[in-house]
Amino acid sequence: MVDNVPTPSTEDYSSESDAAVPENDDIIELRAIMSKWTNYIHGWQPRYIVLKDGTLSYYKSESESDLGCRGAISLSRAIIKCHEFDECRFDVSVNNNVWYLRAENSEDRGHWLEVLQSYKSDLSHSLRRHDSAMSLQSNNLSTVSGNSLKRHQKTLKEKVSEIETFKDILVGQIEGLQRYFDACAATKEMPVLDVEGVNPMDYKGEALTFKATTTGVITILQHCLDIIAQRDESMKRKLDREGEKIRKLEEINGKLREELEKRKNTTFPGPDFEEGPHSTLPEDEFFDAVESGLDKIEEDRQLRVKLKYQTQQSQISTSSLTVLPETVNISEDFGTGSQAKSHPLWPNIDKVCTEQLRYAREGVGEGGNGWQIFADEGEMKMYKREEEVNGMVMDPLKACHVVKGVTAREMCHYFFMPEYRNDWETTLEECTILEKISSDAFVFLQTHKRVWPASQRDALFWSHMRKITDGLEEGTHDSWVVCNNSTEREEYPPNSGKCIRIFLTVILVCQTVIEKKPDNSPITRDDLTCKITYCSVVNPGGWAPASALRAIYKREYPKFLKRYTGYVIDQCKDKPIMF
Repeated sequence: MVDNVPTPSTEDYSSESDAAVPENDDIIELRAIMSKWTNYIHGWQPRYIVLKDGTLSYYKSESESDLGCRGAISLSRAIIKCHEFDECRFDVSVNNNVWYLRAENSEDRGHWLEVLQSYKSDLSHSLRRHDSAMSLQSNNLSTVSGNSLKRHQKTLKEKVSEIETFKDILVGQIEGLQRYFDACAATKEMPVLDVEGVNPMDYKGEALTFKATTTGVITILQHCLDIIAQRDESMKRKLDREGEKIRKLEEINGKLREELEKRKNTTFPGPDFEEGPHSTLPEDEFFDAVESGLDKIEEDRQLRVKLKYQTQQSQISTSSLTVLPETVNISEDFGTGSQAKSHPLWPNIDKVCTEQLRYAREGVGEGGNGWQIFADEGEMKMYKREEEVNGMVMDPLKACHVVKGVTAREMCHYFFMPEYRNDWETTLEECTILEKISSDAFVFLQTHKRVWPASQRDALFWSHMRKITDGLEEGTHDSWVVCNNSTEREEYPPNSGKCIRIFLTVILVCQTVIEKKPDNSPITRDDLTCKITYCSVVNPGGWAPASALRAIYKREYPKFLKRYTGYVIDQCKDKPIMF
């Protein structure tokens, strides 16, 4: 994929790429590997960042860019901020969604900031043009209202001017009549006088003219009152509209205040803050964080294995293994004694083991049971059914595998014995043996490492290992099983501390097949084949996004089974065969 504007942090960046940013932002496109803050536990992680069409997106890696982005931010509403002390870091935020990014160096950061700010500038300019057009439209509306008001003002002035004219006419008429009546009063008769052109014979006409003039004045005054009433009504409507705008603005302001109060009580941690155990994340960020945590655990395991081989240690220290209430003597004879069979848990142990063995022997296609294959890697095949209980994913799993060079007992031995558990169970933080029922049955309390943002988990369960002598397939030399099932103890109630309790049912069924030799020569490990069936149902005990859990299961189960079988093969290759 060729970038229109190469980014300084890509490997193929050269001095010729320091071209000016194109004026047409529609073609600006930047791509680079930068560090993005994931969470307080895993810190900065490399991510593939893409700027295109005004949107900033990120992917876990460039190779996964075709699978869909993990998140995106529109620059139209984004705030871009340089860090005060870190010359390589800048933050991009929209509301409470904040991306903390670090370029490889300050020059790369400057280049990114230049392009991002150019986007913001052009977007703001476009918005200002849009706002100006809206303002012009508003001004036009105001002009219409103003013209209407001016027409009212002009009409009112004209009417007042007409009243002034009528007033002058009335004053002249009244003065003429007054002089006429004064002369009549002086002579006590109706003389024929010529009072400024007023003839007594025109008296009736003057009276009619006077009446018409006063009627005109009254009409004009009524027009004035109508105009004033119209202006009053117009102003009232305008006042009502302004009041409605104020009311709506107050409602919006109230909602904003409520939102601000909510956000004051919400923590949105970043690289400058320690994150709490209950931080809320979008589904993609949740999966991203958990995946990073599991990667970190796997890296630690590989480092432990490497150090083990370098120092030629026989096994990893099991200092985290606590034994209560007595020290378990692993060297004693293996088997279930009469004391174990009288234990209160034994009926449940025997019943669950029998049921789970029958369940494991059922084929994945029998009875339309809905098994779906999700991993097919040669001799290893994995099936699952999607089931949810109260919104929690509890997908049953069934895995079938075939390995060379080990026996069924060896495979179950390393799965059951507590001193080996830290070697192959990568998420284990602490394992406590609460009770030894017999040499082949223990009660465990396991605490698993916390994978942020999920809460820490623990599991309380019994584990039992036994040899199977009935219902063996043709050609099977021997068969062994290990069954784990959740149980309860009053002194260790679920969800009473920092951990959420996991509830599980697991069975590992192994069968040994020996290749027959015509010369009856001694059996070697090259003659051994072990058929494995692994079934599990796990209730995670707490909420997590269903899609994220299923993606994690799909990724982790095949890795777990390959890791465990590889571990057993490595442990047994230089040791005598155990049947």
